[in-house]
Amino acid sequence: MAPKLEADHRPPKKTAASNRLALTRERVIEAAIAMADASGVEALTIRKLATELDVWPMAIYHHVPNKDSIIDGMVDLVFDKIDIPPTDHDWKTAIRQRSVSAREVLARHRWAAPLMESRRTAGPATLRHHEAVLDCLRNGGLSIEMSAHAYALIDAFIYGFALLEANLPATGGQDMADLAETIIDPLPAELYPRLIELTTEHVLQPGYDFGNEFDFGLDLILNGLQATAKRSNP
Repeated sequence: MAPKLEADHRPPKKTAASNRLALTRERVIEAAIAMADASGVEALTIRKLATELDVWPMAIYHHVPNKDSIIDGMVDLVFDKIDIPPTDHDWKTAIRQRSVSAREVLARHRWAAPLMESRRTAGPATLRHHEAVLDCLRNGGLSIEMSAHAYALIDAFIYGFALLEANLPATGGQDMADLAETIIDPLPAELYPRLIELTTEHVLQPGYDFGNEFDFGLDLILNGLQATAKRSNP
């Protein structure tokens, strides 16, 4: 009698749907993104991905050589979802539109921000995106040096904000009120007057949303870059 296979090594149970869908690199990357969205990129393994796709783990390797290659593909697909700067606007308006799109995409894929500029192998969408941003800045009249400053500063703000927003326990509304009740209310007012002042007179006011700080910060950066660029090219 043949020995019973361990659960982790049993062949996948094929379904009519899985038989109809051929395994491709695109399916592997899309499934990996879905898993990372649900559980974080740290939980992603080839075995779990194979189970999700209803295939043998070795089938994955026919399309991607290793997990690093999968993550490269995931990052590239995230870049592909971000709007490139439109060419029919001035550089500041175009970069603002691209930046807002980047924040929205990163909010849907909260694992992605730390990885966006970490890959040694850039995919076609990544390269296309960077080229479009630089082209927008240069065509807008920014020097090579100013373009470098602008790109670094804007993306540092976007990625940093995305990380902060993803890890906040609350951003507004009742969740923020509950958080204040837990953290702020017990604090002695004589020791933390400014913290209590900011919370009660601003954060807990109707309509407050931490996400609004993104627009304020982005406009501050873009206006500052525009003013500096004009001074550099009178």
